Amino acid sequence: MKKNIFYFVFIFFIFSQIAISQVAEDPEIKQMISEVKAQNLEATVRKLVTFGTRHTLSDTKSKTKGIGAAQQWVKSEFDKYALESGGRLTSTIDYFTVKADGKRIKVDSQLGNVMATLKGTDPNDTRVLIISGHLDSRVSDVMNVKSDAPGANDDGSGVAAVMELAKIMSKRSFSATIIFVAVTGEEQGLYGARHLAELAKASNWNILAMLNNDMIGNSLSNGTNLRDNTQVRVFSETIPFLETEEEAKMRKATNRDNDSPSRLLARYIKMVTEQYVDQLSVKLVYRNDRFLRGGDHTPFSQNGFTAVRFCEMNENFDHQHQDLRTENNTKFGDLPEFMDFDYLRKNTCANLAVLANLAWSPKAPVNVGIEVKNLSNSSTLIWNAPADKPQFGYQILMRETSSPHWEKTFFVKDTKAEIPYSKDNYFFAVQTVDALGHSSIPIFPIPIR
Repeated sequence: MKKNIFYFVFIFFIFSQIAISQVAEDPEIKQMISEVKAQNLEATVRKLVTFGTRHTLSDTKSKTKGIGAAQQWVKSEFDKYALESGGRLTSTIDYFTVKADGKRIKVDSQLGNVMATLKGTDPNDTRVLIISGHLDSRVSDVMNVKSDAPGANDDGSGVAAVMELAKIMSKRSFSATIIFVAVTGEEQGLYGARHLAELAKASNWNILAMLNNDMIGNSLSNGTNLRDNTQVRVFSETIPFLETEEEAKMRKATNRDNDSPSRLLARYIKMVTEQYVDQLSVKLVYRNDRFLRGGDHTPFSQNGFTAVRFCEMNENFDHQHQDLRTENNTKFGDLPEFMDFDYLRKNTCANLAVLANLAWSPKAPVNVGIEVKNLSNSSTLIWNAPADKPQFGYQILMRETSSPHWEKTFFVKDTKAEIPYSKDNYFFAVQTVDALGHSSIPIFPIPIR
C-alpha cells in the first residue's frame, strides 16, 4: 500500500512539473480576444471613410469632412471608452507645428496625433507600450488635399485596430502603461510618428515595445490573385540605428545580427500570436520595412526604441494611393469593399495578445550572460532577477543558428541553468515568466569570463 502511494505521489509530481514547464494561457486574454468583432472593425473603417479625405493638410475646421473632423471623432470615441475605465484612460489631441519642407509640406502646418493613454496600475512600473495606426490618407497625388481619399485599408485598418483595442483593454487594469495612438502626417513623411518618438526620447519614456499597424485588412493581392488570410508580416530591423561602438563590437563577437531588440520582439510576437490566435501565423520579415519603403515605427527605431511593423501578407496596389476611378473594368481606390474584415479581426487579436502579455508580464531578467571561461559541450546561462518582486520562474529559449524563430524552451526556477546543448551550435535568450504564462521580452546573453 505504501509503495502504491509513493508511486502515485511520484507520478503526480512528474506531471505537475511537466504542466509547469508548459506555456500557460491566460483565460482573460482569451476572453478579450473573443470580444474583438469583425463587424465593429468594419463599422469604424466605414465611419473613417465618411470624412471624404483625411489628407494631413486637408480641412481642419469642418465638423464632417477632412482630417480635423476625423481627429475629433476618434477622440470622442476614446472619451466614450474612458467612461468605463475607472478614470485610467485619458485622451488628447497632441498638436504640433511642422515647418514647410519644400516637398510634401508646402506651408507651416499644425498637425495632431490622437492619443489615448491607459495608465498602468503599478507606480513602480515605468514601462510604456505603444500601438499605432495612421489616420491620414491620400490618393495618387500625395499633394491632392481635395479629392476623396477613403483610406479604408491604408490605414483605416490600423486605426480601427487601435480603437478596438482601446475600447476592450481600457476595461481592464494592467501594470504597464499602454498608449493607443492614431498618428497623422505619415503619408507626408512620418511627421506624426517622428514627433511622438522625439517627445518620448526627450521625456525619457521607458518604451518596452512600439507596434505599428499599417495596412492589416486586405488578404487579396493584385496581379497574382493570391489570397492569404492566415499569415501576417512583422518587419523588424537587423542592426539598431543607434548602435554604439561597444554594442557593435559585442554584436560581431557573438554573431547576434539577427537578435536586435526589435527582432527579439518580432519573435515574441510570433510565439504569442500563434499561441492565442487561431488560424494566424506570423511571417518574420528580416527588413525594417518593405523594400525601400517606410512606416511609423521607423522614427521610433531611429530614436533607439524597440519597434516593429505589422502588415498584411499580400498588398493590393490597385487599392492603395489611388484616385477613385474605373479603367478597363478594374475599379481603383482604397474602399471598404475590398477589405477582409475577418482577417483584420485576427490581426487585431494578435496585437491584443502581445500587448496584454507584455503589459501584465514581469520585468525582464537583468545581467543575462553565458559562461565562456571553460570549453564545454553544454551551455551555462546566468542572470539576475528583476528587482521589483519575487519571480515565478524563467524560460530559456533556444534555436539553431540558422533558424528564424525559437525552437525549444526550458523552464527553470533558479537564476542559473546548465543546458546540454553547445553554445557553438545554438542561440539562447532568457525571459521572466509568471504563473499565468505572461512572459517578458527575451534578453540575449553576453559572454561571461
